[in-house]
Amino acid sequence: MAVPAEQITKLLEVLSQSGVEFIVIGGAAGVLHGAPVTTLDLDIVHRRTPENIAKLLDVLRQLGAYFHPDFAQRRLPPRESDLSGHGHLNMQTSMGRLDVLCEVSEARGYDELLPHTEEFPHGGLRLRVLDLPTLIAVKAAAGRPKDRVTVPILIATLEERKKRAGQAR
Repeated sequence: MAVPAEQITKLLEVLSQSGVEFIVIGGAAGVLHGAPVTTLDLDIVHRRTPENIAKLLDVLRQLGAYFHPDFAQRRLPPRESDLSGHGHLNMQTSMGRLDVLCEVSEARGYDELLPHTEEFPHGGLRLRVLDLPTLIAVKAAAGRPKDRVTVPILIATLEERKKRAGQAR
């Protein structure tokens, strides 16, 4: 089931207003680019500096974040060491699912992805969003069934955007 856009917007607002440096990736990035896709969560890649990790950890604590799935129902919260590592942290929060990725394909973290982002106005926010060509490459490299379905839609969105840009000249 898709997550309501308002839920993702609220998560984005909390992260942004707390000063967390992050890049929106995954399905939410596709939606922000105008692709006709849905998503089950918000995926972000965060800057892994001590200051930014402290801000993100504070937000996650405020949101009651815990690792998901949690079949033993222990509700384990993320730790600083988790956020400074290299993995993908899938979490449930009081505002919905949030996947915090330390890195994506080819060990690319925030700093490596930053040149491949666009700044998007969204409500009163200015969001860093992975650009469409890089999003396509990341999803293709992931190779999961849901990504194999989404990649052609993202490619079509990119082609449509190029066509419109060509007509605007």
